[in-house]
Amino acid sequence: MEEKFYFYYTNDLHSDFKQWPRVVTYLKEARALRNQRGESNWTIDIGDHVDRSHSITEATMGKANVKLLNDAGYDYVTIGNNEGITMSHQDLYHLYDEAAFEVTCANLHSTDNMQPPWLRPTVNIETKHGVKIGMIGLTAPFNAFYELLNWYVSPEFEVLDKYMKDLEQSVDIIIVMSHLGITIDQEIARRYDAVDAIIGGHTHHLLRSGEYINNAVITAAGKHCAYIGEVILTWDHKQKKLVKKEAYTADITHLEKDAETEQTLHVMLNEANSLLGETVVQIDSPLTVNWYKDTPIMQELTNTVKEWTKADAAMLNNGLLLESLPVGAITYGDIHRICPHPINPVVVDLKGNELIEVVRVSLTKEFMQLALKGFGFRGKVLGRMMFAGLQVETGFHKNGEEYVKQVLLENGEEIDPDRTYYIATADTFTFGRLLPEVAKSDSKQYFVPEFLRDLLAKTLRAKFPYYS
Repeated sequence: MEEKFYFYYTNDLHSDFKQWPRVVTYLKEARALRNQRGESNWTIDIGDHVDRSHSITEATMGKANVKLLNDAGYDYVTIGNNEGITMSHQDLYHLYDEAAFEVTCANLHSTDNMQPPWLRPTVNIETKHGVKIGMIGLTAPFNAFYELLNWYVSPEFEVLDKYMKDLEQSVDIIIVMSHLGITIDQEIARRYDAVDAIIGGHTHHLLRSGEYINNAVITAAGKHCAYIGEVILTWDHKQKKLVKKEAYTADITHLEKDAETEQTLHVMLNEANSLLGETVVQIDSPLTVNWYKDTPIMQELTNTVKEWTKADAAMLNNGLLLESLPVGAITYGDIHRICPHPINPVVVDLKGNELIEVVRVSLTKEFMQLALKGFGFRGKVLGRMMFAGLQVETGFHKNGEEYVKQVLLENGEEIDPDRTYYIATADTFTFGRLLPEVAKSDSKQYFVPEFLRDLLAKTLRAKFPYYS
């Protein structure tokens, strides 16, 4: 006799709730069919369901996301870096207190030795006809952030070595729930013959019909739940082994939205607006935002970041602020709306010659007009860089493009090419190759859990006219 069982999964929603009612529609229909046929099925999420760029998530610190997963009937979840490093220790510790599903993440540990009661390294399940399945969750090791928040993420292969032998002896099938990215998933498949399926995320890759490496099928469903993934495993009870492994993704952008879920989100949004409605400051003149020109609000925010981090200088890109602020009461909701990014301040050390190169690159047309998606940035374009603690003199080529003529310290002193300077900026630039000198800096001091919008609120209170 052959038995088929089904795993439906989502990954990297990033609180893109406009798509969530379609997710619920798909899952209701798919699971109803499986249940009608008496087939074992489970629903899982691979992390980054939470993203504090959305007001619902911000206002509830992710608790609304957990409720949505509960309402949708999820069975198992692992955590992504957006659950892990964008919240305070206590907020993550209590994130899943009300979860109706199980949370597995084998490489996350609290450094105060008080592990949250919801956290499990592995989970074991059983099909209707007695096949035993073991699942292990893993998340990406952003320890430069985690350790500042009193967590630690162990290396994924060290953890797999620890648990794999027990899993092999206690279950028939092993599934890895991986918020590690496609490259690591491929290496896991190569290293561990016993792994049957790797359900992935983090790098937002879309594998429409799976990828087969060694004995494993690897799958992932892109980002923002435009797709839902399905893994189908076929077990031969006579041979006592898996005889088929399949993985597919379904485009659900055309589906009708589940009405009940839409209503829930409507209520959640109203509640979020109320929670974020407290007035931070009242301003008596509008504060203009311009992605390509110097503005008072961005200059003062850059000054605040320099002073708050005690850096030699600071640099922030204008694209961090999405909208201007009108006259009147400015609420936390307004601040979140114009600065939604889950981005922390960071101080890096740069040699003088590196600092000058960073300034030069940041004022090129290519940099300013880059439509970045990712690294915490939730805006449109990077925009012009603003500076505090530096004097930057620019000129223009005959073709109209701007270039840097000279960079001096605030007091007019020349920058020593060999001296180390401590520069505050957005943590976005410590990833990838947007500003290579920043990304490769040997010293990166992240400031958590404060986001740049927290310093924006501080700036508005301290630097701009207001009335009570």
